[in-house]
Amino acid sequence: MELQVVRMETPEGCNLILGQSHFIKTVEDVYEAMVTSTPSVKFGLAFCESSGERLVRVEGNDEGLKHSAVENALRLGCGHSFVILLREAYPINVLNQLKVVPEVCTVYAATANPLEVIVAETEQGRGVLGVIDGQVPLGVEDEEGVRWRKDFLRKIGYKT
Repeated sequence: MELQVVRMETPEGCNLILGQSHFIKTVEDVYEAMVTSTPSVKFGLAFCESSGERLVRVEGNDEGLKHSAVENALRLGCGHSFVILLREAYPINVLNQLKVVPEVCTVYAATANPLEVIVAETEQGRGVLGVIDGQVPLGVEDEEGVRWRKDFLRKIGYKT
């Protein structure tokens, strides 16, 4: 077995969702979950088929994000994994809908941070072992940090 670190590339102003599912139907069902959860979302979805033709299946409503999702999926190369790149919405807007898609097994990451994926490769193929999402904490929030967090969440409309 060989271990590799695969760096995901997220376009400026986007978030990335990385997950695993189990069936080609994923592509259409995830598309529907995305557009019905947040109509303004722009996204690209790439799904790595792990049997049959073993193609990267692609959907979305933004050509640039579809292209970037495909590049990430090909770099990752793990069967039954999917990559969603989104803008004009946050993962919090779509995660619950994605988690109830019958084919979705797990969501590894939903982030705008730099993302690295730890991949194991065997004779059979490649699989995701885990993710490194962002950087190491530098401390613990103080009262000013608590105020900033609360103000920020209210400013962007997630708390009242």
